Amino acid sequence: MAKSDKAALLKNLAVEEDDFVPEPVVARVTPLRAAAPSGIQGAEAAIENMAAGPPKAEEDDANIQIAMDNRQVMPHSTTNMQSLMHLLKGNIGTGILAMPVAFLSSGLWTGFAGVLIIGIIAVHCMHMLVDCSHNLCRRKGIQSLDYGNVSEAAFDRGPERLRKLAVPSRIMINIFLAITQFGFCMVYIVFVSDNIKQVIHAFHSDDPDHRLYMVIIALVLIPYVFIKELSSLSIFSGFANILMFVGLIIVFQYILQDLPDTGSRPVFNSTATLPLFFGTAVYAFEGIGVVLPIENKMIHPEDFGGWTGVLNLGMVITTVLYTAVGFYGNLRFGDAVKGSITLNLPVKEWLYVLVKVMFSVAVFITYALQFYVPVNIYWPLIEERIRNQRLKFYGQYIFRAVLVLLTLCIAVLVPHLDLLISLVGAFASSCLALIFPPIIEIVTYTGENESISIGCIIKDVLICVFGFLGFVTGTFVTIKEIAATF
Repeated sequence: MAKSDKAALLKNLAVEEDDFVPEPVVARVTPLRAAAPSGIQGAEAAIENMAAGPPKAEEDDANIQIAMDNRQVMPHSTTNMQSLMHLLKGNIGTGILAMPVAFLSSGLWTGFAGVLIIGIIAVHCMHMLVDCSHNLCRRKGIQSLDYGNVSEAAFDRGPERLRKLAVPSRIMINIFLAITQFGFCMVYIVFVSDNIKQVIHAFHSDDPDHRLYMVIIALVLIPYVFIKELSSLSIFSGFANILMFVGLIIVFQYILQDLPDTGSRPVFNSTATLPLFFGTAVYAFEGIGVVLPIENKMIHPEDFGGWTGVLNLGMVITTVLYTAVGFYGNLRFGDAVKGSITLNLPVKEWLYVLVKVMFSVAVFITYALQFYVPVNIYWPLIEERIRNQRLKFYGQYIFRAVLVLLTLCIAVLVPHLDLLISLVGAFASSCLALIFPPIIEIVTYTGENESISIGCIIKDVLICVFGFLGFVTGTFVTIKEIAATF
């Protein structure tokens, strides 16, 4: 191999720093790129292996184990505790504050059972995704894959008649990831505007319409999203986590006061509003996109799965928090509960005014993190068509500003926090969390030299049907409710 070719490959194989916001890769990841476990040394080893030919099947497990071990010397590998914190950060957001209104749509005890059921299924789907990633990494002789590339690899190594769907499946998952993150951004604008307006309105009753608040928030967001590097946002992200944690403690302290008897709330509300509950509950379990990036960056990835692993521990904590906020929030406020539990807090007591401001600041900060994903997917598609370097440089800033204004326009059209959350959850989150993982599992284990039981296929089909029914009914009912507000 020529030295120039080797240098070019070394450059391409350099390990890049990333964060734990899901980062779908538009270009197909080759086995050589993913096999670089430790910077330049790993790259040189990969080049020598390529020159010697593909690894033998019996060497795959050993090669992957070596790659896993090399994570310990990577500069940005994470400990188990750090990975748990990232997992909690990826799952706990505005969705938890909307759980009380979700319980209103379902009924108190129906919501309690529903969140547990959806949580168990969602966590099982996360395990499916991780297991398929491990299987496909072993078969392809690479270290790690992200969500979209797991799907591509599954179809590429699956039944021959399905292999033509490999690239389209990756593109579809990346599109839904972008839609989900874009939807979160719309929800954030509505959330911040509703809370800030309520605070100002409590002291100045002649304040402007909430849509003007959205415009002001969007104008402030535009220069904020000009920050391109996730590493530059890390300090803001840590500050947002502290605000969310302290705010949740104060919210619990308030909603647990003067609770009525559980018999005062309906066990089941109505089948007509049950799809709204589904959309909000699935929206709340928003972290499937961060599962593989977190596991891929762990020093000890073997501690991620299993009954007592990081994934189960993090999701048990998440599910308990969702259930508690939804149950006690709905029990405390009943039919008066609003789109976010923060809007039910007293408006003239400074402690609770501070909580509204804290959550607003935290969500505002998180906007840029969620915004990173759609930009990372769509801007490269535009950039590769631009030849003028000056236009390419300023074009990204224009593109970012246009995307913020687009989220503003949709937020202005649908300024109802509970309905917007339900729509994003039913339409996009249900596909990522409940529909795609069982399909990937079936395709992965029906490939060459693999096997899958009939019971597993039936289980996966049932999960797909459940997710699809929620997708259709949740989207339809939410759009119908939105149309009724005009």
